[in-house]
Amino acid sequence: MSYASFVQREEVLRYCRLSMRYGLNFNTQGNISIRLPEHNAILVTPTDLEYDLMTPDDMVVVHYDGSVLEGSREPSSEVTVHNAVYAERPDVQAIVHTEPTYSNVMGVLNRPIEGVLINMIIYTRGPVPVMPFAQSNNTEFGKAMAAVMGNRNGIVWGNHGLLTVGETLREAFKTTVAVESAAKVQHLASLLGRPAVLDYHTLGLDHAH
Repeated sequence: MSYASFVQREEVLRYCRLSMRYGLNFNTQGNISIRLPEHNAILVTPTDLEYDLMTPDDMVVVHYDGSVLEGSREPSSEVTVHNAVYAERPDVQAIVHTEPTYSNVMGVLNRPIEGVLINMIIYTRGPVPVMPFAQSNNTEFGKAMAAVMGNRNGIVWGNHGLLTVGETLREAFKTTVAVESAAKVQHLASLLGRPAVLDYHTLGLDHAH
């Protein structure tokens, strides 16, 4: 009996391919995982495999302690980061790490992605902070990143991409799309003037459409 169902594996693969279709990832960049709470484990994408070549069977089940429970491939090199986030955020059930262009622009400028679009700040619960660049294949980075992210649902990795979280994989992915859209608008608006910024805590809203 598999630790993860075919439906769960197919869902992860679907969002991997959507990330390519939406221009959020390229080559073998990025990684996606979901929590498997009944097994104290996560289902995560494998390392160094193009999404268009990936199959549901390529997904890897990894215990919270880092040991591989199921899978013929090596898990993502950033699996320790995923596990660190799950440990720090019990509410999180899915994680999406991508390499979108405009979020990366903000990352290399060390500039948070502000609440220029309402959908983004509802999903993220505020502006998206930037984690200064560091090697991201270790637990220490994951813990430090989770501390910077706090109770928000997104964070930019300086010089390295975007990570979003959610109670479902669909929610985490929608947050990714919303953050990248806001980053693009913020960049373009900044060329013309000073963007108007919304404050999440004064909106009185807690759900995005």
